[in-house]
Amino acid sequence: MYRCLAAAVAAVSLVGAASAQSLRAFPADALRGEIVVGQSPNVQLNGQAARLGAGARLRGPDNLVRMPASLIGQKFLVHYTVDTQGLLREVWILSETEAARKPWPATREEAASWRFDAIAQTWIKP
Repeated sequence: MYRCLAAAVAAVSLVGAASAQSLRAFPADALRGEIVVGQSPNVQLNGQAARLGAGARLRGPDNLVRMPASLIGQKFLVHYTVDTQGLLREVWILSETEAARKPWPATREEAASWRFDAIAQTWIKP
């Protein structure tokens, strides 16, 4: 009985550790940038003033949603998407492993001219 319980606990902990190490899948329209969180909804994106859209989500390296108020004044390397009004819609704070994936487009023009492999989560320059 105890052996079965110990085996189940070990299996669950291995699955949890493996999922925590897996990389997130980012959409093809996600760009890379540097963000400094200000008083919500204001942020600095690549040194320029920007705003979070209504319902914008900031996700930490663990993919949990972070409240902008808890990140004020901090600088992060991120992937982000923009809505049709130019407001930030999704922001993912990158882990060291995700940040090491290069190249990643920083502008829409780069994204339009490069090719994205959604399975490998990599960009290929022409």
